[in-house]
Amino acid sequence: MTAFAPDSLVLNRKLPLWYQVSQSLRASILGRTPDAPLRLPTEEQLAAHYGVSVLTMRQALKELEEEGLISRHRRRGTFIEPGARRAGPRRLLGSIDAIVAQQSGERTTVLGHGTEPVPGELAEYFPGVPEVVAYRRLRSDGESGEPTNWAENAVLPGLAAAIDPADLERWPMTKVLRDVVGVRISRITDTVEARLADPETAGLLQVPLLSPILHYTGVTYDEDGRVVDVARIRYRGDRFSFTVTVEAH
Repeated sequence: MTAFAPDSLVLNRKLPLWYQVSQSLRASILGRTPDAPLRLPTEEQLAAHYGVSVLTMRQALKELEEEGLISRHRRRGTFIEPGARRAGPRRLLGSIDAIVAQQSGERTTVLGHGTEPVPGELAEYFPGVPEVVAYRRLRSDGESGEPTNWAENAVLPGLAAAIDPADLERWPMTKVLRDVVGVRISRITDTVEARLADPETAGLLQVPLLSPILHYTGVTYDEDGRVVDVARIRYRGDRFSFTVTVEAH
């Protein structure tokens, strides 16, 4: 039986290895194609794939099993649950794969994309850049079809030229920039604040005008300190929670 092939991962030695592996594998599971195999490789094969010990791999799998994303059967192996979908809230310890996992697992529709002048509120992030390529996407629950959030991404034109909009229907922008375009991401700065739904947001998310929403802004930097993408995502207040855990080492 063919086994599911997870994405690769570059480990950050400053974060718990089991956590990074669980986040990477979670993102792979939630972003899989419908025809992908449900059987996972063995613990030993996964440990070799990620470059970690079997004990670390076992801890990562235990985390995913507790979330209901996988099931483990003695002598038969480990399998992805067919209805696996994003649950929340989850810990966010600062890895890029955590961001990818947070944004995966929902049905995405690209509403449109094109070049436009840098919006005034984003000018500080793109000094000297006259235009960006803007992408608009609507995410919906994979089972009910109910809209959960909509996103606008402002991306540098030189990078946008390598983006296939079809990829954004399968993967988050962070993953496309890193794994498809080849951007070496150094950090992402997140800001989450409460706002009231404007007419556009109310219409797209099917919520009353001026109802509470969560407004997320994510600023992505490359290894040269240049801003390559600014994401602005509006989440329905009843469908999203944001949890950050600070670990003492």
